[in-house]
Amino acid sequence: MPVSKDLKKNVMILRAQIAHHNEMYHGQDSPEISDAEFDLLLLKLKEIESKYPELVEELSPSQIIGSGFTTFDPVTHRVPMTSLDNAMDMSELQQWGERASKGLGGVPMKFACELKIDGLALSIRYENGVLVQAATRGDGKIGEDVTANIRTISVVPKELKSKSNKKIPSVLEVRGEVYMSMVAFEKLRVAKQSENEKRIAEGKKPEAVPANPRNAAAGSLRQKNPAVTATRELSFWAYQLGEVVGAQTFISHAQTFEFLRDLGFPINPQAITVSSLPEVIEFCSNCETNRHKLDYEIDGVVVKLDDLAQREQLGFTSRAPRWAIAVKFAPEERNTILKNISVSIGRTGRATPFAELEPVVLSGSTVSMATLHNREQVQLKDVRPGDTVVVRKAGDVIPEVVGPVLALRPKNSKPWKFPATCVCELKSTFVQLEGESDTRCVEPECPFQRDQRIIHFASRGAMDIEGLGEKTVFALSDKNFVADIGDLYSLTIEMLLQLDGFAELSATNLLTAINNSKSRPLPKLLVGLGIKNLGPAAAESLARRFDSLDAIISAKPEQLSEIDGLGDVIANKITAWFADESHQAIIKKFRSAGVEFGNLVVSSAPQNLVGKAVVVTGTVEGFSREGAQHAITNRGGKSPGSVSAKTFALVVGAEPGASKLMKAEQLGIAIIDAAGFLELLETGKLPKK
Repeated sequence: MPVSKDLKKNVMILRAQIAHHNEMYHGQDSPEISDAEFDLLLLKLKEIESKYPELVEELSPSQIIGSGFTTFDPVTHRVPMTSLDNAMDMSELQQWGERASKGLGGVPMKFACELKIDGLALSIRYENGVLVQAATRGDGKIGEDVTANIRTISVVPKELKSKSNKKIPSVLEVRGEVYMSMVAFEKLRVAKQSENEKRIAEGKKPEAVPANPRNAAAGSLRQKNPAVTATRELSFWAYQLGEVVGAQTFISHAQTFEFLRDLGFPINPQAITVSSLPEVIEFCSNCETNRHKLDYEIDGVVVKLDDLAQREQLGFTSRAPRWAIAVKFAPEERNTILKNISVSIGRTGRATPFAELEPVVLSGSTVSMATLHNREQVQLKDVRPGDTVVVRKAGDVIPEVVGPVLALRPKNSKPWKFPATCVCELKSTFVQLEGESDTRCVEPECPFQRDQRIIHFASRGAMDIEGLGEKTVFALSDKNFVADIGDLYSLTIEMLLQLDGFAELSATNLLTAINNSKSRPLPKLLVGLGIKNLGPAAAESLARRFDSLDAIISAKPEQLSEIDGLGDVIANKITAWFADESHQAIIKKFRSAGVEFGNLVVSSAPQNLVGKAVVVTGTVEGFSREGAQHAITNRGGKSPGSVSAKTFALVVGAEPGASKLMKAEQLGIAIIDAAGFLELLETGKLPKK
């Protein structure tokens, strides 16, 4: 079939797009599209070239690795640093395995499986055991000399020494990945935002904050001043040998790892060797499931044949080895258009800006809205309606807008201004109290706050009323059937049948769920009241101390403040809440409805954390934020909101607070991940290092 002029033109446009994005990613560390979107462009080009081989050219992006853009001195790689072909799902991985098996005549194969670190590929050259040169991958043939900056990375050996007294090769090229840990990235991000706050206060434009650890690592590695790189806490994993002269003969990839470990190179502890493709698939699945337990970002798994002779037999295509493949995970970052910025109102009046987006698929789900956190974050990130923005969704974490792609900003763009008044019909003026980053609607009759208070009361962490979700609460509110949480216990089947979507069975089920909630434990009821700053841990301590809601209502502030985790501020808020006439009316409705005020549930969990304060920061996999705190207090421990010298351990989940991390490090407090947290809950002891 002849190639049409239109197809030739489309291929030229596609190549130009890929070349541009290649340079922005590899050359300028300022990508305009996500990795997933780039992969789709390249895949489209490869499909066309596969169908029409006459269109393939030597300089096509499908035949070239990385970018030829250089700002440092060029370095020619003696052994080219090839790229890898991608498997976008398990069926493509299976097909690669079948091709490899066929190419080897069906002989048994072993597979080396390694995490695909989201960083920068690097080549480090040693001569007679001394580090003489380090270079980025570049286009695979020519990279950039970053030797001075690599010398600042503490885990990279500057001089080779064998732990087992093996001979040091006269030439050794070690390849690996430079990356930035999540802790280091959070520190850098907070520092950059702090600098931007000063710039804004001085009337200057804020500077771009790195969108993710990969961009931060790339920018740090390519600093002209190595002293700046030294402050960025970069890390390195070795994963491959390049040129080697004067070393032992290796027969397997696993052997090369033993050799590298012996010389002091860090090897990722997750790397394994397996004997079958089903084991590879299981490894990939486990890694994707547990990717957020790591302190660094990964975007897939690299699978290689372990036998080096088999690698030699399979060889290479024009750009990639046939004996390896990169299994890509579902993207967690994508670019899309920010259509508008709106503001939602929470149960305490907190006004939270959120982004309305062109729908985009992230982590297997379609995202059309994302949080912008607060007024200051919108200003610091300088995102505007019409911007192309980076959107991130990591696991179950709420999607967030990371920042704008400035190169794609419309020319007529104007900064977004936070509204002066609440979006409710009362048009209450927004207030930002001194010392708070939150902006609030302080009108107590605000219908948005009322609805959110009811939603919170019915939530799983509070009274757990199944079937009473947002949609139903809004419908009840629109009909004026509920003015506060106390009115839930006066609902009738006749009322519910007036709501769209309700029939007799669904209405009966909801009334049963509401009735069942009357016997919830006292701590759940206290949380459901929505008293500001009174979380599950403090609610449980309060319930244990006073035994009933009436006793708590009668208690003086000084009695309340004696409880661990409360203090004067929360004690005064509790007293003020129960003193409010509208809240007294709610308690009266509860009493009339037969809500239990003294249902205490004694924990059956082992009391192995008695006397230990465990602080949680970020979202720990398998727990809600309140659930993690409850798991601690349920075992007799304390879960305060801040780190101090008395803290036993800091549990770090996804998107941790930088200030807690830094303070824990300064005080030498044990820092544990989700897996370590589970071990702590089970044994009461810190996991062994």
